[in-house]
Amino acid sequence: MSQSQSQSQSQSAVPEQDPSSARPTRRAFTLASVATAGLATLSACAESQRDDGGSGGSGDDGGGRDTFVFGGSADPDSLDPVFASDGETFRVTRQIFEGLVSTEPGTTELAPSLASKWEASDDGLSYTFTLQDGVTFSNGVPFDAAAVVANFERWYDLRGLAQGEDLAYYYRSIFRGFRTNDDPALGESLYAGSTANPDGTVTVNLTRPFAGFLASLTLPAFAMQETGAVEAGGGNGADGSDPRQSAYATSGPVGTGPFTFSAWERGQQVTLKRNDDYWGEKAKVATAVVRVIGDGTARRQALQNGDIDGYDLVAPADVETLESSDFQIQNRPAFNILYLGINQAYAPLGDLKVRQAIAHAIDKEALIGNALPEGTKPATQFMPDNVIGWNEDVTTYEYDVDKAKQLLSEAGQSGIDVPFNYPTGVSRPYMPNPETIYNAINQQLSAAGITTTPVAEQWTPNYLGTVQGTTQHGLHLLGWTGDYNDPDNFIGVFFGAATNEWGFNDPGLFEALADARTVTSESEQESTYQDINEQIMTLLPGIPIASPVPSLAFAPGVEGYTASPVQDEVWNTVSVSDS
Repeated sequence: MSQSQSQSQSQSAVPEQDPSSARPTRRAFTLASVATAGLATLSACAESQRDDGGSGGSGDDGGGRDTFVFGGSADPDSLDPVFASDGETFRVTRQIFEGLVSTEPGTTELAPSLASKWEASDDGLSYTFTLQDGVTFSNGVPFDAAAVVANFERWYDLRGLAQGEDLAYYYRSIFRGFRTNDDPALGESLYAGSTANPDGTVTVNLTRPFAGFLASLTLPAFAMQETGAVEAGGGNGADGSDPRQSAYATSGPVGTGPFTFSAWERGQQVTLKRNDDYWGEKAKVATAVVRVIGDGTARRQALQNGDIDGYDLVAPADVETLESSDFQIQNRPAFNILYLGINQAYAPLGDLKVRQAIAHAIDKEALIGNALPEGTKPATQFMPDNVIGWNEDVTTYEYDVDKAKQLLSEAGQSGIDVPFNYPTGVSRPYMPNPETIYNAINQQLSAAGITTTPVAEQWTPNYLGTVQGTTQHGLHLLGWTGDYNDPDNFIGVFFGAATNEWGFNDPGLFEALADARTVTSESEQESTYQDINEQIMTLLPGIPIASPVPSLAFAPGVEGYTASPVQDEVWNTVSVSDS
């Protein structure tokens, strides 16, 4: 539902920061000094204190090494973040590209990036950004207001396959429409145009207020790219081809970040080189490598053998082993949701009683004890408990096998058999071992008389395309690591419109979520999203399972890696020694 453009959004400006005040931005941190996650700051005005880069470090001072090797769990899906929604892609693209807005290291608080400050209009329909001076893309093209406009217009003008739910996932979730919609499910775009102003600032206009707009710009999908290089490399899919496979997206990404693309050996590794012309704090290492190691045990062994310097998604059982051998363990603040998705378009999952039966059949405590990291707590709704609008009184479905059997009988569906999709060849922060989680849930469902047919599919390149891009699935395992601290980034992304993943159409819920996006009062946001969380858990489109606590592991000589609850981890501060 479109919101009236006359509806106002009031945001008060905050005083500009004193340039002499110390702010931790992207300078080096020791692993022991990581800040805990904070709440997102929606200040209408903020100013950058980012370091100017100094001499840029050769990487070999003081016994340091010039290469940082990180073990990733899967290949990137693409090197163009516009067409990605997975953390392994973003792990790489965050080093190459930057957005207008970023986050304070180790927190979810907003921080300047390519925009040094910003200001919102009183009605919430326009945002004016002051840009950093002297920034260039890695191919030498200046980054300026015209480049910002070109990026917004590029996203707005995507057509055909490039508009697909499994490609332009984030743009669809945030902006809700394109200049010309090829999908009838899309509506009016949030984006209403942008202007490169004579003073060098850029103004972005919206068709309706959106309280999470600034925070959404921290998404890697909205990083600034050199659109001339995109066009030259066929990166928009204008010929109808898949833009994820274009020359640009596989071998020619161009951004403003601290590293530049060097090589992508599919299934093996991505190699990045230090951007010696970087406008900010230059990387301490000359080369960064993301090596693809799909198996968690193999990642641990690679660290122990000195083949990699660090990795994400440490298996819970490996934490004590690594710590006892003097490896560093860093826990990323939990800011995610693991869920069991239910496609209501697949009979008989459209029956509420069947979905309720599935919910009652799952013992979350037992599942957590068997398959998830220590410290993980059961989830009652589709957002973590530190996001505004979390509802402590939401409807819950206690573990009760007899109740599950009764509901199936009432639905006339005793002994149902449904496909159960789960990914292979990947670990995710919310899902460290998908097969283990699948087996645990499958056994619980079986005890209630629900038979599942396993459908195991490689994460790359097929899994997300199946569960988000088609209707050919029943139950499925998936989850979400929050990108910024706003309820719309969780339940708005999941349930803001009809999708193939969930297979239902509820205009009332969609309208409630659309209206909630425009609410700017924190107290009103709290009550509004609490009501929506109750609405969702009554509808029961899926089963929220838990918010797992992900762990990273590093060799003793690694310093300067700051774990982020939203995975906004840029490696220019990382150094490696042989100690």
